[in-house]
Amino acid sequence: METKYIFVTGGVVSSLGKGIISSSLANLLIARGYRVTVQKFDPYINIDPGTLNPYEHGECYVTVDGHEADLDLGHYERFTNIQTTRANNVTTGRIYQSVIDKERRGDYLGKTVQIVPHITDEIKRNVKALGNTGKFDFVITEIGGTVGDIESLPFIESVRQLRWELGNNCCCIHLTYVPYIAAAKELKTKPTQHSVKQLQEVGIQPDILVLRTEKHISTEMRRKIALFCNVAPEAVIQSMDVPSIYMVPIKMHEQHLDELVLKKTNVPVESEPDMKPWLNFLDRMAAAEHTVTIGLVGKYVELQDAYKSINESLFQAATYNNRKLKLVFIHSEKVKEDNVDEKLRDLDGVIIAPGFGQRGIDGKFVALKWCREHDIPTFGICLGMQCMVIEFARDVLGLPEANSTEMDPQTPDNVIDLMEEQKSLSDKGGTMRLGAFDCHLDPNSTAAKAYGTTEISERHRHRFEFNNDYREQFEKAGMKCVGTNPSTGLVEVVEIPGKRWFVGTQYHPEYSSTVLRPNPLFLDFIKAAIKYGKEVHPAE
Repeated sequence: METKYIFVTGGVVSSLGKGIISSSLANLLIARGYRVTVQKFDPYINIDPGTLNPYEHGECYVTVDGHEADLDLGHYERFTNIQTTRANNVTTGRIYQSVIDKERRGDYLGKTVQIVPHITDEIKRNVKALGNTGKFDFVITEIGGTVGDIESLPFIESVRQLRWELGNNCCCIHLTYVPYIAAAKELKTKPTQHSVKQLQEVGIQPDILVLRTEKHISTEMRRKIALFCNVAPEAVIQSMDVPSIYMVPIKMHEQHLDELVLKKTNVPVESEPDMKPWLNFLDRMAAAEHTVTIGLVGKYVELQDAYKSINESLFQAATYNNRKLKLVFIHSEKVKEDNVDEKLRDLDGVIIAPGFGQRGIDGKFVALKWCREHDIPTFGICLGMQCMVIEFARDVLGLPEANSTEMDPQTPDNVIDLMEEQKSLSDKGGTMRLGAFDCHLDPNSTAAKAYGTTEISERHRHRFEFNNDYREQFEKAGMKCVGTNPSTGLVEVVEIPGKRWFVGTQYHPEYSSTVLRPNPLFLDFIKAAIKYGKEVHPAE
């Protein structure tokens, strides 16, 4: 069949969950047997979010082909099991960069380059690029920001043009907020009416409305919204708050979102989606009675989205181990020698989070020393793994000034050093070691046993690496380098085999963990944490 294009826009306020709705729709269409992909268009001028502070933008997600992307791509992958690429995330910056490059080459033959048609044509080309591959029946495009934002206007104009060009192969979903005024004890529909009016003013009539709300919206109120917004009553769907984002696909199917999209794009509605594996996950989630308590030590713990993929990977792994996850966020700047025992002693396992820079690093060293000496299951990711190496060098190898050259360029013992390929680079954006790389695991390692294989591929985002000049020294003292890249010799995984579970990975296993395919390393870490909890806290 011809590729169908679904556009998801947002109104009233940001952070309503366009990514979750897009992912949920993709989930339902895939469960019906269709080939689906999801892409995100972000209206900021940055080329990608790679140089953005987590305080600005939350987690930076990395695709298999090495693109630094918006965190919504993590939702897309977790909900669909589809690997995204550079083509799935496009920013205004990339659009303008491409157009300006063409202008400099003379591609426009001396014409005045304008928002319409040149910028909008470039946006449309990117929208249709995935569809033109012939690999997908549906391409779902989420437009970042809120309708009415100045920076979103070129994207909205492009959607308007595509509506006419694509005809019945196109469908527009608009997500808005219906606030509840507690003092009046009323839900208010006016913001939604205004948001749809703004869309209509720029030439777009939404086919489906999804209403985010904390309170149930009555049938009568939905009819009212349908009347004022020129939308069929059955195409006004409510998205109430639910305990877990993973329940959203089921709630959307109950209100026939997937069927509405099929009908709007002239696709026959046949049978029901096969949601058995998804429902199995939800059943496990609901049935879990006992809790596993994991501490996450990092410097961005006050931010909900800074470690989004790690949080979700832990939740998935806990669910498959029939446990509820209690995630305790521990600010690494506040971990000191005199309070570390109090902060960590009640945990079943500890994650040392990734990150960049000096801030909060000393607290990670203190936490790691405590974890190593108390033999609690410990998982270090990227910088967390590098901190494992530095702490071990200082406190076991007797190298008190050991460090990473990221933190101290003059350190006499650079156990973590800048990668050779990074030394000649001056640009910050998109220049790290990015994307999926192969790793060979020692067959006797904890990691190999967790994965069930010695050959894996995981995603990276780093500039610094374990210094192989120190490898023999580390291994003699008990920290083993059990995972290496076969072509470069880069150390990917370190372990202390004598401990219950003490593993550090240079790569980011959280990027490849999905609801239906949880990452094996997270599953094994949670299993070890549960076992440790039973030993140390038997009364609980």
